[in-house]
Amino acid sequence: MTGRFVTSARLPFLPRDSPLVITRVRLALQRYRSSTFTTSFRVRVIEVNRFWGTTVNRWTYAALVFMASVLSCSSASNATGPLAGGTRVLFIGNSLTYVNDLPRTLSALALTTGDTIVTSTVAFPDFALVDHVKEGSAVRAIKSGAWQFVVLQQGPSSVQVNRDSLIAMTRLFDTYITQAGARAALFSVWPQTINYATFPRAIESYQLAASAVNGLYLPVGAAWQTALAQDQTLPLYSVDGLHPTELGTYLAALVMYERFTGKDARRLSSLMVVAGRVVPGVSESTVRKLQDIAHSTNALTVSGQPDS
Repeated sequence: MTGRFVTSARLPFLPRDSPLVITRVRLALQRYRSSTFTTSFRVRVIEVNRFWGTTVNRWTYAALVFMASVLSCSSASNATGPLAGGTRVLFIGNSLTYVNDLPRTLSALALTTGDTIVTSTVAFPDFALVDHVKEGSAVRAIKSGAWQFVVLQQGPSSVQVNRDSLIAMTRLFDTYITQAGARAALFSVWPQTINYATFPRAIESYQLAASAVNGLYLPVGAAWQTALAQDQTLPLYSVDGLHPTELGTYLAALVMYERFTGKDARRLSSLMVVAGRVVPGVSESTVRKLQDIAHSTNALTVSGQPDS
């Protein structure tokens, strides 16, 4: 079986009249292709941000997103250890993680504020944590590098047998995670639209799993529930009623950004960037609404602070 993996890096909307951005990006490409790229180059990209001061335009932002995509490139079926520098996060999950490339989106958010979140991903379609234990790549990835956080994710787990499995496998994974000097982080997901009424149980399942190992709770499911309660027209679900749209992935990344960095998502740009591209047609008011929801949801989360 082959896993889902991220290897491409795209720079959207690069204009010809931005020579400074072009120069920086070309140099980044050269370093990446020659395998001499280091995270110290992040400083040079941030200099582009400072060049425009507080009036950062979309092209500058696109350059930063490109750099994040380089930092977060990794194989899911053959994950290697993390790159040096920044916060190092390993994602273990399924298509709810890799659709719209949540890890890459998270890296891009962090880079625009001068932070580095280096990610690697082990994710297969329809996998629960027990499937990852049997397949083996996830455990090998945990052992392969000095991670700070290992994000664990499976389905909604509102049904009791799935809840029990989530908690048991979280405990099992936590033995490897703590041996590697990292901390487990539980990515609370959302139920299918046909099971919308199970939102509270799905949220509770991940809270219990995080508590079982003193892990970092990532309240993405709660943020989704709050967003949909405020505005039922928000298109967080894709047409299949399960996977996230780009808005849904962006909201998840906002929640994780705050939890991993301790910073305020409301201070981020009003441009929505997902999977390495600026998403067109999304109003500033919608982006700001999602940032507010992520912040307020995290503020209600009392356990598992980012620096604990």
